[in-house]
Amino acid sequence: MRPTASELEILGVLWEQGPSTVRQVHEVLDGRKPTGYTTVLKLLQIMSEKGLVAREESARAHVYRAAAAREETQGQLVGDLVDRAFGGSAAELVMRALSTRPASQEELDEIRRMLDSYRGGAV
Repeated sequence: MRPTASELEILGVLWEQGPSTVRQVHEVLDGRKPTGYTTVLKLLQIMSEKGLVAREESARAHVYRAAAAREETQGQLVGDLVDRAFGGSAAELVMRALSTRPASQEELDEIRRMLDSYRGGAV
């Protein structure tokens, strides 16, 4: 299941903070931009139904955690984007990404290390 932009924001909070109550997630999101508590609650309920988060109901306040690791979710989203927008070509994705937003020298160095490791069969 592909998360929406709002769901990704919530997942980001859960990945950063770990398991959290609705109130804790709301406080973080509301600090970034005004967000209603009931909106966060409803989104977490929907996300639970979709399997994007798991809910621990043993405590008085339900605690939510991301059902998948950040890397797994990002991998699914990127894979879907590569297939849908770039005809399955990872090279096209990378070239478009680098032409759209210039990478820092540190990012370019990391990309170079990754490419070298692929070439060497390490990955």
